[in-house]
Amino acid sequence: MNKTLVIGAAVAVAIGVGAMFFSGSGAQQSPVSPAQAQTAGDVDISGVQDMTIGAEDAPITIVEYASFTCPHCRTFHENAFKQLKADYIDTGKAKFVFREVYFDRYGLWAGMVARCDGGSRYFGIVDMIFETQQQWTQGENVDIANNLKKMGLLAGMDGETIDACLQDAEKAKALTAFYQQNAQADGIRATPSFVINGTTHSNMSYADMKEILDAEL
Repeated sequence: MNKTLVIGAAVAVAIGVGAMFFSGSGAQQSPVSPAQAQTAGDVDISGVQDMTIGAEDAPITIVEYASFTCPHCRTFHENAFKQLKADYIDTGKAKFVFREVYFDRYGLWAGMVARCDGGSRYFGIVDMIFETQQQWTQGENVDIANNLKKMGLLAGMDGETIDACLQDAEKAKALTAFYQQNAQADGIRATPSFVINGTTHSNMSYADMKEILDAEL
């Protein structure tokens, strides 16, 4: 079943208690806590950028709203996204924007790791997150935090950088506010959802998406 989106106070609750995890040096670190990650009306989101691939001048813009812990989102990225990228993004027909939705603390932590170090490795880490979703989401908070940290290390980041990203409370606030504002504006109610040239669509087969995309060309 697709995850239904609940915007507002429930998001702060879902983010949950900050877990303790061990860095490579053996020192304990703490990802952001719910009090730190709660959104406020005046949160500065100017430092949060959309993560995109594809030609800026493409005739179609596709915005996907997805959660890193959503099974249907994983299915889309393992199957339909590969076709979408080959048929439309790599050919210059579409620009793709990926917007994270945070149903739980783990999705937020995953987003913070993926965007770490300026986001230069973002889509490669996103691929790893979805491909190994059933593995990295298992265990206690400490295990999940360490699993995400390992992905950052595999992507070429150093441990201290990843630890700093996971403890960045201001970034957590900004990411959560950015997601909430955009999701509200686009009428997002579940994941995955897609905004194609300004029109919001719920999850669909690749064949149905292709029909919509071709009509925009």
